[in-house]
Amino acid sequence: MQNIFGLTQSELRQFVVEMGEEPYRGNQLFHWLYHQGVSSYDEMVNIGKSLREKLEATVGLRHCKIVSSQYSSSDGTTKFLFQLHDSACIESVLIPSQSFESEDESPVTQRKRLTLCISTQVGCALDCQFCATGTMGFKRNLTTGEIVDQVLMINQFIREQHNATGTSSTSRITNVVFMGMGEPLLNFDNVLKSVEIFTTGIEVAARHITISTAGIAENIIRFADSGCRAKLAISLHSLNNSIRERLMPITKKYSVEKLLESAAYYYSKTKERITFEYILFDGVNDTENDIRQLTQLARRLPCKVNIIPFHSITFTGITGYGASLRPTPAPRMETFIERLREAYVSVFVRSSAGDDIQAACGQLAFGERLSRQHRLPPRQLLFQEKTPTLL
Repeated sequence: MQNIFGLTQSELRQFVVEMGEEPYRGNQLFHWLYHQGVSSYDEMVNIGKSLREKLEATVGLRHCKIVSSQYSSSDGTTKFLFQLHDSACIESVLIPSQSFESEDESPVTQRKRLTLCISTQVGCALDCQFCATGTMGFKRNLTTGEIVDQVLMINQFIREQHNATGTSSTSRITNVVFMGMGEPLLNFDNVLKSVEIFTTGIEVAARHITISTAGIAENIIRFADSGCRAKLAISLHSLNNSIRERLMPITKKYSVEKLLESAAYYYSKTKERITFEYILFDGVNDTENDIRQLTQLARRLPCKVNIIPFHSITFTGITGYGASLRPTPAPRMETFIERLREAYVSVFVRSSAGDDIQAACGQLAFGERLSRQHRLPPRQLLFQEKTPTLL
């Protein structure tokens, strides 16, 4: 049976017309599915019983299942393990504002910010040497519904916790980052459809959505031409082809030069600054020459550089080059950042949200290895005494 989640408003209107109904019924379905986040047709009170029964027999309302949660006592980050309809699993990470601040937002906006890092594939084919997901290999793309459902289910999770604790807050996810498991631009159509649903149905503004890519050059160009207003982040990590190829084998197909050509096209088309993500590795990409190359890039192409601490993925049993990677020591990292700022490069430093529960950047890879030490009953997450309250 077809699953209705993942259909856009225009697709829902067409769907009900094909059932012999008026197009406005599609608008009603869209409202109940995404604005209200219902889990059954019986909750759609302004739709007649006969149509609800027809829908029940025709198309399913199948949600993903949250099978476990891990809470970080250090910063309030929560990691979720989802089981999909075929028993495949993915992970998402809920990040409170103090762990994912942005230089583009005021302190008031930041305090109200709740970011969800979502997945787009089961596993990943790119084999980046610093990423736990890459050790899993590629299983399949997520459907649009499975991408969207991560936001719907965690918004529901938040509401249930507020109800359980008697709080009156109307917390919900305000920001979405496509930085979880998988390469978003290798699931291009489903990712863009999910952005449409987020912006029109779940009320997450396009400017609060970021799609991160390892650098699929032709799809960066497609993204620029699509009219989608979500932000673009590129996982860069080196401007030297040989170094980047060792870190990110995708560089064999898309050289740094080709990647930057697509980035320049994106900026020329959208006039939106790109964020270049840059994980610092000790003795690999943290030299004076790297500072010089990043400075030259920022002078050629309006951009921001997002400096990210490296988080170990030794828990995956990785061997080879990936096992040799180490984080740049803090004093040298601070010097690196200061030198970029002295050169008037716009630099943002990503905090290490969720590192203690293997939920930090590059650490997502599902499995029963998840530590039970930090796993709590769902209703205790996020609202424990002495933990940050989600506004």
